[in-house]
Amino acid sequence: MEKIWLKQYPAGVPAQIRVDLCPSLVALMEESFGKYRNLPAYFFMGKRLTFGQVDDASRAFAAYLQSLGLDKGDRVAVMLPNVPQYPVAVAAILRAGYVVVNVNPLYTPRELEHQLKDSGAKAIVILENFAATLAQVADAVPTKKVVLAAMGDMLGLLKGGIVNYVVRNVKKMVPAYSLPGAVRFNVALGQGRRRSYTPPKIGPDDIAVLQYTGGTTGVSKGAVLLHRNLVANVLQSEAWYQPALKKIPAGEQIVTVCALPLYHIFGFNTNMMLGMRMGGSNVLIPNPRDLPAVLKELSHHKFHSFPAVNTLFLALANHADFDKVDWSSLKISVGGGMAVQQATARLWLEKTGCPICEGYGLSETSPSVTCNPVDSTAYSGNIGLPLPNTELALLDDDGREVPAGTPGEIAIRGPQVMAGYWQRPDETAKVMTADGYFRSGDIGMVDERGYFRIVDRKKDMILVSGFNVYPNEIEDVLTQMPGVLEAAAVGIADAKAGEAVKVVIVKRDPALTEADVRAYCEANLTGYKRPKVVEFRKDLPKTPVGKVLRRELRESPK
Repeated sequence: MEKIWLKQYPAGVPAQIRVDLCPSLVALMEESFGKYRNLPAYFFMGKRLTFGQVDDASRAFAAYLQSLGLDKGDRVAVMLPNVPQYPVAVAAILRAGYVVVNVNPLYTPRELEHQLKDSGAKAIVILENFAATLAQVADAVPTKKVVLAAMGDMLGLLKGGIVNYVVRNVKKMVPAYSLPGAVRFNVALGQGRRRSYTPPKIGPDDIAVLQYTGGTTGVSKGAVLLHRNLVANVLQSEAWYQPALKKIPAGEQIVTVCALPLYHIFGFNTNMMLGMRMGGSNVLIPNPRDLPAVLKELSHHKFHSFPAVNTLFLALANHADFDKVDWSSLKISVGGGMAVQQATARLWLEKTGCPICEGYGLSETSPSVTCNPVDSTAYSGNIGLPLPNTELALLDDDGREVPAGTPGEIAIRGPQVMAGYWQRPDETAKVMTADGYFRSGDIGMVDERGYFRIVDRKKDMILVSGFNVYPNEIEDVLTQMPGVLEAAAVGIADAKAGEAVKVVIVKRDPALTEADVRAYCEANLTGYKRPKVVEFRKDLPKTPVGKVLRRELRESPK
């Protein structure tokens, strides 16, 4: 495909950048530890942690990990929410020459067992709140070295003690568990400070992270992300952010809201690693579902950047405490992880004055592939333009490029594309083309200017009497209906049409009826796109990142 998108690049954003400036994430982090040593890297529960403190703690923890007898390239799992121990543990694992396996803390025992077995993780750093899950599968997994963190570990003796007491005894958030031989995080740090750290030789082609796919459309697989993949994406994103960064007053440190889970690739690279590269600080939000707590925390900060998913933007903008936060310094709102809906974008712009720049990416692409220009003044409904050094093609089922104006599967080629799926050559072969493109499973289109938009996930497409129906379109229409807060569309079996459309709606107005929805759809959707089944629920099932789990909507709740 001709790179027509390059003509739309904002001034100052190059078509090609040097992605080999840092040989590894370790080199990138260590450069920032030296350069920004006294600046705050993280804010958490009123405590600030400087780059220098993250450097010292992660070096000590790396020395501790090396004392466990692990070999270079061994996998170490991290099962932590957004707490300061997360960046310390990740930096330590990488600096020690090991591979980070990001684990969702809300996993069930079955899901955790699958990931620890599949990755072969020898060790795990886990918050005690989730230790009971690990205890249930401990005998079945290869993960024998356990480091137990507690919420208040890095808040100092007094405050940390109070926080841990409240978490354990008042809120009862730590279920009983038994993990003999587990070592406390602060004990491990203390031991590491008394040991010597040996920097290993780490190159661009060493594995940095196993990032397991969300499993929203199938079995969770580990995307193998090399140091060069992640470094490239950090540098691509840094280049793309430049027009917005120029709006921040000179000498002012960029502050980013970190409500995305750091164990998810979006938060990992967009918050932790990009923040590290730019010398920015992150306001850690451990539980984005607790909206009053999120808004209370944000009321204490001046911040410039807010990457999030549609569901969080929507929930915050509709919350009663929204106006207690000063949004005036916000320069970049990046939406990803799922489609940003027009109604959400309109409300966010109206309430903050900062438009949502929708982007697009996947675990397999480290993650960012495209983004709208960050100097945009309005929501576009597109996923934007390919980032520097990135090529996109739209393919048919046989791998041929589709004609202009035709939907096709988005295929991506660039330095951020994974090396493959962990120990799954068969699965890797299914998604990689002979000329190096990764087939995303997303159906997209491109306009005459080079802006791409997602039509839908290939596997979520609904086939009604031979017509393709894309859930995103139906959801976008329904969420603009007065009285609708959230909506999701799925395909269900239908004897006559093969498949039919079912919509699940969360009401904004309790008086909303099925007849209202059907009348609205009749006015806004062609016949075969209209729902056969309309269902109302109190909420939609979602992944921890906020993606709607469509597979759980196909059957009515029992």
